[in-house]
Amino acid sequence: MMADTYSSWELWFPLAVNLAISIAVYNFTVNLIPKLRDKFIKANLFGTDMNKQTKDKVPEALGVVSGCMFLIALFLFIPVPFSHKFMNNDVFPHHEFVELIAALLSICCMVLLGFADDVLDLQWRYKLLFPSVASLPILMVYFVNFNSTTIVIPNPFKYWLGFSSINLGIFYYIYMWMTAVFCTNAINILAGINGLETGQSFVIACSIALFNFLELSGDLWKTHQFSLYFMLPFIATSLALLKHNWYPSNVFVGDTFCYFAGMTFAVVGILGHFSKTMMLFFIPQIFNFVYSVPQLFRFVPCPRHRMPRLNKDGQLEASKFYVSDDELSFIARFILKIFSMFRLIDFKTEKKVYEINNMTLINFLLIWFGPTHEAKLTTVLLIVQVLCTCIAFIIRYPLASYFYDIPSS
Repeated sequence: MMADTYSSWELWFPLAVNLAISIAVYNFTVNLIPKLRDKFIKANLFGTDMNKQTKDKVPEALGVVSGCMFLIALFLFIPVPFSHKFMNNDVFPHHEFVELIAALLSICCMVLLGFADDVLDLQWRYKLLFPSVASLPILMVYFVNFNSTTIVIPNPFKYWLGFSSINLGIFYYIYMWMTAVFCTNAINILAGINGLETGQSFVIACSIALFNFLELSGDLWKTHQFSLYFMLPFIATSLALLKHNWYPSNVFVGDTFCYFAGMTFAVVGILGHFSKTMMLFFIPQIFNFVYSVPQLFRFVPCPRHRMPRLNKDGQLEASKFYVSDDELSFIARFILKIFSMFRLIDFKTEKKVYEINNMTLINFLLIWFGPTHEAKLTTVLLIVQVLCTCIAFIIRYPLASYFYDIPSS
């Protein structure tokens, strides 16, 4: 059955049009960003690069340009997937149309809220509220169109539990909501050096797109085709932004891009029914989040900026914070002791005052490998992201067969 469908007009024509639009949008975006640079500075949307000796004005929140061009690309694309239905006078697939519109609504909402955050510099609690609100359309569509909340138990646990699947009910929706919140904030907290936000998002998007292409020959080809509708223009607009955000950065992407990227990944993972596989492509972001928990949950002090600092040799080194012994709780002391035991932190003490590196993946690499040039550090982090993608594919394909009964295609 799949042999006929795989080469059909219905499968490849929309993807070909989407790719053509994506290429056009890339060229337009890469030329548009420099033209808007001065306009953003004039509107007081600028900052200075804290890791540069020069203090030139650098426009901020240029992620809104990437996000808007992405939305324009998909607005133009909306009629294309349904063209064969019009030509053949078939029944219009309203459920597919609603999925597409709801996905765009969630992403559009996240671009708007992210830009509001860049302009108004809102507090952290709003960063959790925004994706919660923006994810409601896709959760409602999932409820109306699918409402599948049953998960398969891995083979090693079936014997002990006595059943092969379990219906999570509302807890599955809580999981999907948490996925949206995590994706939108995970990229935001692994940031602070030129090209990292756009670079990691580009690698994740390419990983998802590769996974989608590999799955187009399967029975669920439509959901992976749906994901590619979003990934191809996202890759194009992100690459255009990365060209200007790479070291030395001419623009800053702002929280707008981080939220936009995270919500796009959440949308395709949830509505494409591969949210668990998608999370495998977030291995560095998951490590960074777990590593950051002591600071994010205020067990130890958390400065506003945890990015590395520029030393006198023009290289980046791990940034530090200082805390006195009487400021630390028992839990904080225990966490720091464990982290220090496994060399996860650079821990020094003098006269009951502790000197500790800020707990991010960026600083972690710097305490292990020493001071590094910013461009090299970004490159190393992106190589780590690619290597983790390779691990993700190993887990998803060769290892998955040991835990789940995967039917042969």
